[in-house]
Amino acid sequence: MSRAAVVERPIDVAALQSEVSSSDAGAVTLFIGIVRDTNAGRAVLGIEYSAYSGMAARELDAILLEATAAFAGVALAVEHRVGTLAIGDASVVIAAAHAHRAPALDACRYVVEQLKQRVPIWKRELYVDGSRDWVHARTDGVVSESAR
Repeated sequence: MSRAAVVERPIDVAALQSEVSSSDAGAVTLFIGIVRDTNAGRAVLGIEYSAYSGMAARELDAILLEATAAFAGVALAVEHRVGTLAIGDASVVIAAAHAHRAPALDACRYVVEQLKQRVPIWKRELYVDGSRDWVHARTDGVVSESAR
């Protein structure tokens, strides 16, 4: 079982955990990406996420297929939020369940690393000083000049 979605609403972490849980899953692992209040020494007010939704959904599905093939028996559920998020909001949640902890943890890590590299979702940080910058997902490095 696996499911991925790009959503415009707050992510229900407990629902994703429940979705992958089963009586034969001895391990459930969660990765929760949360909007933090600083990046590269700058105070952050929030983040705007945008996506090429159709392509993002297809690429997420492909990543989950790869993960379920590589980690046989793993159940996965992934949601990535788009729109304007505040400090503390969950931007991405990955739930992975397996009979054993190692495959659950490994599948979760595989999905998050592949998502960051391949899925067309972009983030623009909004800073307390009123400026904003696009941030490169793979390095969290700023890739453009500030715009006001």
